[in-house]
Amino acid sequence: MTARAAVILAAGQGTRMKSPLPKVLHKVGGRTLLDRVIDTVEATGCQKIVVVVGAGASAVRDLVVRRLGEGAVAVQDPPQGTGHAVMAAREALSGFDGDVLVTNGDCPLLTPADLEPLFDLRGRGVDLALLGFEPQDALLYGRMLSDGDGRVSRIVEAKEATPAELALKACYAGMLCANKGKLFGWLDRTDNENAKGEYYLTQIVALAAADAALTKAAIVPESAVMGCDTPMQLSQAERIWQDARRAHFLAQGVAMLAPETVHFAFDTEIAAGVAVEQFVVFAPGVSIETGAVIRAFSHLEGAVVRSGALIGPYARLRPGADIGEEAHIGNFVEVKKVTVGKGAKANHLSYLGDGSIGAGANIGAGTIFCNYDGFDKWQTHVGDGAFIGSNTALVAPVTIGAGAYTGSGSVITKPVAADALAVERSSQFEKPGWAARFRERKLAERAAKGKA
Repeated sequence: MTARAAVILAAGQGTRMKSPLPKVLHKVGGRTLLDRVIDTVEATGCQKIVVVVGAGASAVRDLVVRRLGEGAVAVQDPPQGTGHAVMAAREALSGFDGDVLVTNGDCPLLTPADLEPLFDLRGRGVDLALLGFEPQDALLYGRMLSDGDGRVSRIVEAKEATPAELALKACYAGMLCANKGKLFGWLDRTDNENAKGEYYLTQIVALAAADAALTKAAIVPESAVMGCDTPMQLSQAERIWQDARRAHFLAQGVAMLAPETVHFAFDTEIAAGVAVEQFVVFAPGVSIETGAVIRAFSHLEGAVVRSGALIGPYARLRPGADIGEEAHIGNFVEVKKVTVGKGAKANHLSYLGDGSIGAGANIGAGTIFCNYDGFDKWQTHVGDGAFIGSNTALVAPVTIGAGAYTGSGSVITKPVAADALAVERSSQFEKPGWAARFRERKLAERAAKGKA
């Protein structure tokens, strides 16, 4: 198979996004647009990937270096059009010999199956393979002009097209594939004699036709090549992606009575036999085992929920939460970096951060794992079968032994032995008749103010 490389164009300023965050770092399904495109081209078997970034895009550069290394970065400075952006990748591709795929960095719904036809066309003798689509509203898109055999001769911009050309359905999606040598040979012959003074990638189509090179296009769904230039387009891409994930999980046996209210991340894992109620959000890093129930208005991130566990309603699982089989995490309970044992229960109004809860333990309402001293995090460990009374503050580092009890309202700062009872309270005292005297005094004061 011919060697494959990819050039991802990610140098756009994204001004229409109206955000300080670079356009390609916005997210769909909890993953950046650029990460998604890198994932896609990696899955096509590209051995070399180069990402073209802008001169000031340090955050974009950092992402590329983290994923692909320094050698994958090409800088377009100053920006002078899409053709110029691809030319900026020439040095990074030195030593590579094979086919080069050029794709945009802001298309989160693009899949390997959408790009594979470009490589297929190359394998069948096509010199320049283009990716096209047929939009519902083609007003702004360049039309691909082709003959009866599908040979594309040029791309004409919508504002320069004749009425007959505007009637064409097939539009160019901004992505193509060609042999490296031919691609850069055509790019070297492009010019910037246009209204913007830029070097357009689309110009190589006419140059290829002048060389009698064979250019053809593969057509994919409009959603596959949808870019995200504005917050509205980003929200549209999110909706399309979420709808697809909902359909996937329903087909896999996940029960959702109101799937349109459930939101998933790119790496959410849910087994068949799980029930998910309304308005649940799965942020990245969540895995749910069979038989679990995620009740309404819960938010999960970086968490594992074991078989048969019950979460929510209104529960929050943060990174590091590992909820054991048949365990219950109830309403307004927050769990962070805590392993909860089989059958343990924390049903009401608690914060459980850093530590562990043993099998069968019961965490009373209002329990707090006091895990932070302003500088460091400390751990709390509750043993198997322990019973933590309501409104208990466990001041870490502290360990509650197996089967131990803590009295309601206690502040526990020392280890509690197994099967012991720990109570920490000030003495209760009572003043007979105090409440009646208090009311009489306050009513008299109010009456005096009224007379004044």
